[in-house]
Amino acid sequence: MAEAQAPGAGAGAQQQGQQFAIHKIYLKDMSFEAPNAPDIFRGEWKPKVNLDLGIENRQMDENTYEVILKTTVTTTLDDKTAYLCEVHQAGIFSVKGFDENTLGALLGSYCPATLFPYAREAVSDLVGKGGFPQIALAPVNFDALYMQQKQRDQQQAAPAAGTGNGAN
Repeated sequence: MAEAQAPGAGAGAQQQGQQFAIHKIYLKDMSFEAPNAPDIFRGEWKPKVNLDLGIENRQMDENTYEVILKTTVTTTLDDKTAYLCEVHQAGIFSVKGFDENTLGALLGSYCPATLFPYAREAVSDLVGKGGFPQIALAPVNFDALYMQQKQRDQQQAAPAAGTGNGAN
């Protein structure tokens, strides 16, 4: 099996025992609902599209992680839901020898970015099979999303840390 090289893992990284490998990419769950069909097809098609992304990961064993990219597309026409499409694209990744910060970035940014093209294709196929014009989701900057989440987590942890002993 070929190993993919993680960002920042140069020639020196291999000497330090750092390893990153993609073992499997798979569709874990998907659903499609068109609650207002067939009436929704009768109007002019000027939809409002909302994309929600979620990332989950779990450690399977010492160096193996499952990462799940949850993609939910809700499309409305006026005040009615045209369709709701949900895809959980998952992957199994081996990650070994990285410090905690780099591991977090790999699982929270690099792995979801690897999964996104597969989720994007699944959403487009489901929407087309549902009788709607296929949708091409715009690229997502998972690095920026990961940094935003990390900042939110730090901001939430800071007030909690200050309440423990009453001293500043």
